[in-house]
Amino acid sequence: MSNSFVRTTILQQEPPPPGEKGAGAWIRRNLLATPKDIILTLLAVTFLAWALPHAFNWLFVQAVWTGSDRTFCATTVQGGIQPDGWSGACWAFVNAKFDQFIYGRYPLEERWRPTLVGILFVLLLVPMLIPSVPRKGLNAILLFLVLPLVSFVLLYGGFGLEIVDTPLWGGLMVTLVLSFVGIVVSFPVGILLALGRRSHMPVIRMVSIIFIEVVRGVPLITVLFMASVVLPLFLPAGWTVDKLLRAVIGVSIFASAYMAEVIRGGLQAIPKGQFEGADSLGLGYWQKMRLIIMPQAIKLVIPGIVNTFIGMFKDTSLVSIISMFDLLGIVRLNFTDANWATAVTPLTGLIFAGFAFWLFCFGMSRYSAFMERHLDTGHKR
Repeated sequence: MSNSFVRTTILQQEPPPPGEKGAGAWIRRNLLATPKDIILTLLAVTFLAWALPHAFNWLFVQAVWTGSDRTFCATTVQGGIQPDGWSGACWAFVNAKFDQFIYGRYPLEERWRPTLVGILFVLLLVPMLIPSVPRKGLNAILLFLVLPLVSFVLLYGGFGLEIVDTPLWGGLMVTLVLSFVGIVVSFPVGILLALGRRSHMPVIRMVSIIFIEVVRGVPLITVLFMASVVLPLFLPAGWTVDKLLRAVIGVSIFASAYMAEVIRGGLQAIPKGQFEGADSLGLGYWQKMRLIIMPQAIKLVIPGIVNTFIGMFKDTSLVSIISMFDLLGIVRLNFTDANWATAVTPLTGLIFAGFAFWLFCFGMSRYSAFMERHLDTGHKR
């Protein structure tokens, strides 16, 4: 008969072995694990050691921060002319044109209106993004239904406010308007198209497939041209559609097709047992989708959904081809200002626009990662 022993107390957790935690351990695991990693790390460090000082010097040290015209951007901070005629970055150009980059040609005395819309948007968006904040239903109604109506009245005018035609809109304001409306419209429409493509009704399935494949098979530029040029042809004589509304329709249609395929991928990843379990509970089709299937599918494809949103946010810059000036378009338009025509002005303006786009896209990607961690149920990724 063998002796046995059952421990009656739980052992204390042991600390990690020395050298397995901290910055040094991370560097060894990720940068110096193999000879190939060591070589690539050395090459990358060498390149950064050469490039970063030059970039920092051009962007900040030799940059011109204040000035009233192009002559300031042809000199260094010390006041001497560069041998090649170039100074550092011309941030004075960005500073002088900053209001246009944000509001476009919106009347100066009326710019409090888009500013107010921006404040309302932030006040409603932040609670919506924080999971612990209660009353999400009311918050969603205010953000997605009430705010667009209030914003239209504030931005366009009416009810005692001066009318500001949409051709005067521009800059970051137009970028945010197009992307927000595109996101709000494309998400539910994409869900309906994904469900339609999986429908057992032949007509609904065929219409959904044709819509998705046709829209995904053409560039966004084509969709924008069709929305801008072809759409008015289907309207009764004397009717017209605002150019901004045409762009919103085009962007929303394009994003909806891509969103549909992302959602369909999530639906196909749901085990068959989930559908059968919902049927066994006696749930109807829409109850099953709303309560059981769709929440699981959306959680699985959060990265794909956010990736579609990021792509749409950046693609709004293509509206410049139909004579609308979003952030990038208004920056490029100001390159033609002879008062600021220097060799460094275009590059500086493009860096500013690129940084602004990156800031919004990086924010969306970080929130996506946060939601993945928040909704994690313990499955390994």
